[in-house]
Amino acid sequence: MQVFKTAAAKILQMDIARFLVSGGFNTVVTYGLYLLLLNVVSYTTSYTIAYVAGIVLAYSLNRYFVFKSHQGIKSVALFPLVYLAQYLTSLLILWVWVEKLEWDSRIAPLIAIAITVPMTFVLSRYVFSTTKSDVGK
Repeated sequence: MQVFKTAAAKILQMDIARFLVSGGFNTVVTYGLYLLLLNVVSYTTSYTIAYVAGIVLAYSLNRYFVFKSHQGIKSVALFPLVYLAQYLTSLLILWVWVEKLEWDSRIAPLIAIAITVPMTFVLSRYVFSTTKSDVGK
């Protein structure tokens, strides 16, 4: 058991591991909200509301858990732009998935997340890193 604790501790020292853990948590929360909202509004409205809630949660997680740093007002100003880029990319993926391919709208956000995670990590690291060497980690 100690081996697993030691391995987990070493893995969580890496930004990408903390990013994936916090992203997984954020995904569970926002996906649950998306599914609940699908019962009363369209998939685009559900996705938008869940996405905005996810931005607020992601900022806190990235600031205090993942990168443990920030660039002051620059981070606050740029962070929404990272998620705007992810949102627009994801919305395009959802549209293709649901409207063009006519596949299940409940699965579409998961596909969008899988495709946009690498882009979001790189941009988030840039927003929160305080030195150039942090960005290259």
